[in-house]
Amino acid sequence: MRNFDLAPLYRATVGFDQIADMMDRVLSSDAVQPTYPPYNIEKTADDSWRISIAVAGFVEDDLSVELRDGALIIAAQKADDGAERTYLHRGIATRAFERRFQLAEHVRVTGAVHADGMLHVDLVREVPEALRPRRIAIEARKNGNPDVMDAKSVN
Repeated sequence: MRNFDLAPLYRATVGFDQIADMMDRVLSSDAVQPTYPPYNIEKTADDSWRISIAVAGFVEDDLSVELRDGALIIAAQKADDGAERTYLHRGIATRAFERRFQLAEHVRVTGAVHADGMLHVDLVREVPEALRPRRIAIEARKNGNPDVMDAKSVN
C-alpha cells in the first residue's frame, strides 16, 4: 500500500484541517474494518440519509446511539439474562459491537427506530441560511454608467 504525505496540504491551506485529518485517518488505517453487524446506507432525499443496521437478538435497552465529536457511534452490549442455555447450533451473533460513522458538517441525526431486528438511524443535512446560495438581483440602469456624465447635462 502507498503512503501519502499530507504535509503539503497542511501548509498550503487554511481552515481545511478536518479534511486533511479525515484523509490522513482513512489512508493510514491499516486495521481491518469490522464486518459485523451488516449495515446499509441509503439516500432517502437530496439532503437526507438512513443508516440501517441488522441488530437481530438485541432489544432497545442493549443498543446505544450517540453523537460525539462529529461522529455517529452506534454500539450494542447484550445484557446477561442469567439463564444457562445449551445451544446445538448458534448462528445468531449477539456479540457486542461499536460502529462509527463520520458525519459531514451540518448533518444531524433526526431519529432512530428499532423494529423487526433492524435499527434505522435517520440523518439530514441542514445548511444554515447564511451559507445557502442566494440570488442577487441585478438592476438595469436606463442611462448607462452612472459615473459617466453626459455632455448635454453639463452645459
